[in-house]
Amino acid sequence: MTNHWRADRENDGIVWLRIDKEDSSVNVLSRPVLEELARVLEPFERNPPRALVVYSGKGSGFVMGADINEFTQIADPDEAYTLIRLGQQVFDRLEALRCPTIAAINGYALGGGLELALACTHRIVMHGEKPVLGLPEVQLGIHPGFGGTVRSVRLCGVRAAMELMLTGQPVTPSKALRIGLVDRIVSPDNWRQAAREIVGRNRDPNGAPLPDRLLNLAPVRPFLARMLEKQVAKRARRDHYPAPYAIIDLWRRHGASERTGYEAEARSIAELMCTPTSRNLVRVFFLQNRLKAQGGKPAHRIARVHVVGAGVMGGDIAAWCALRGMQVTLQDRAEEYVRPALERAGKLFGRRIRDEGERREAEQRLKSDVQGAGVADADLVIEAIFENLEAKQQLYAQVQHSLRPEAVLATNTSSIRLEDLRTVLERPERFVGLHFFNPVAKLPLVEVIRCEDTDRGVLDSAIAFVRDIGKYPLECASSPGFVVNRVLAPYLAEAMRLAEAGVPVTVIDRAAEDFGMPAGPIELIDTVGLDVALDVSEVLAAAYDRPIPGVLREKVARKELGRKSGQGFYRWEDGKAVKSEVAAEGSAAAPDDLTDRLVLPMLNESVACLSEGVVADADLLDAGVIFGTGFAPFRGGPLEYARTRGPRAIEARLSELAEQHGEAFRPHPGWREVFPGEK
Repeated sequence: MTNHWRADRENDGIVWLRIDKEDSSVNVLSRPVLEELARVLEPFERNPPRALVVYSGKGSGFVMGADINEFTQIADPDEAYTLIRLGQQVFDRLEALRCPTIAAINGYALGGGLELALACTHRIVMHGEKPVLGLPEVQLGIHPGFGGTVRSVRLCGVRAAMELMLTGQPVTPSKALRIGLVDRIVSPDNWRQAAREIVGRNRDPNGAPLPDRLLNLAPVRPFLARMLEKQVAKRARRDHYPAPYAIIDLWRRHGASERTGYEAEARSIAELMCTPTSRNLVRVFFLQNRLKAQGGKPAHRIARVHVVGAGVMGGDIAAWCALRGMQVTLQDRAEEYVRPALERAGKLFGRRIRDEGERREAEQRLKSDVQGAGVADADLVIEAIFENLEAKQQLYAQVQHSLRPEAVLATNTSSIRLEDLRTVLERPERFVGLHFFNPVAKLPLVEVIRCEDTDRGVLDSAIAFVRDIGKYPLECASSPGFVVNRVLAPYLAEAMRLAEAGVPVTVIDRAAEDFGMPAGPIELIDTVGLDVALDVSEVLAAAYDRPIPGVLREKVARKELGRKSGQGFYRWEDGKAVKSEVAAEGSAAAPDDLTDRLVLPMLNESVACLSEGVVADADLLDAGVIFGTGFAPFRGGPLEYARTRGPRAIEARLSELAEQHGEAFRPHPGWREVFPGEK
């Protein structure tokens, strides 16, 4: 009796082995699934069939990977090693069968799922709904563990295999075929016949190309490994993200050796699985799923979008919606304001869409609409004009009578309360916030803002729309600054105060980057635009009675707006900050408390947001801050970092900083409520 595998032997001697994990919508390689596969293989080891074809009983895909839930239950590297060796040994037995083995891949084959396929002698992949293959383990702070660090190099060569493992990015079937990861791309209608043809030819599988076999030689590996490490170092530090360096170290030492590589792989991943970095990156993976799971079934699906405001934000929102399949109209005062947005959209489509026909279709989905005729046909109208209450209200008064009864009206405001904006609306309950972040094409979060009486069906439609365009929705209550800008504001303000005090801006930025932020706060202000930062600061200052750094007002008055004007705190050339000019500026040394002065205000404001009910729970808040600000993912989010460091210790430290540097550091009263009973 089997629960997850079923073997059917046909008259021609071919065995069709189906994986169909019980009580699950997807196939994952949990311990019971692996143990059952070990039992299923026993008769084929004694009496090999003519061939063995492994395929999925799930229409959604082949195998998603290992069971990540099991990872979270393991705290001991020795226990992790035992589980990993189980998977390796089962796949070794599959590879050792004295018959051809073929993996027939539908949909996705990721992580352990692709490693299962790599243990077969041949792989075919069915074209269809964007099937993808990949080894994404590095994104969880680990690396392939079921033989993938060895077999991928043997099959594809070190260059292609390292790209797969170090980036964690999946590849399409066409690229998989090009790099030798699969043997054939087949139709979903004739994959069984394709498998039989492979059995009939009985050819040995191809191995890595000759140049890669030379690169794998022991004298060459140290030189290439150093090059790979330099490339990785541009994206991630070893002390923050050790997994990619471990991948390179394994290859440098073992060269994908069957004799020593598997054992070394198991020991390495077992250690990584139990590190705080991996724990927190696995947490981030589950936080992604929390964001995607928000909202109920939408009453109306959104397919037609009208955007008012063709500036950087509005134009890029429109372009992204068209890229993701929406029919989009874009409105502004005159054609001259829309044209630059269409040009930027063309560049986006050129980067993201390789097929020329598909690219033309995307361009045709985005239309200029200066007269605003698209309002009457739209399922969703997004206002993305400048941050001015009166201007926004004037626009709403104009468009509300043209909206279809089931249409949703949304604002992309970054900080203004919805209750203040919607006073001119006859149906305010159908008004929501959809706060995108700049640059739209890169930042994955969209804050979905509601008032207490917002229509639930409208909110669910807005959340579903965000998911449909490939973004992560964060439902939050209407409150000045919402979540992301509110949490960022004290961090950016303190950075500017430090700059005013003479701390070099490069030193300030380096402290934040050393903590794990993707960019320093000064560079971030320059990137967003000092005028935008001032607009948001004024709204938050009025709401929370906080002073605005004088240097911000001074620079905006001098039109030093950051990257957009070529000069802010840094001078900008070709879209990059020229840091060499300011590296030696300022006489003040970095204060000993610099990192705490930057980071702890973010934690304090996160506690405030959660205590005041701006978001539903701590996990959603951490998810919003990670995906909205880039808060160091390997630290698990601001509240998780506070929990790790100790909430009472953070409170005490904030009190110290308040005595030394002012009330901006005073701990919020909600710390005891958010972390009850914790030390």
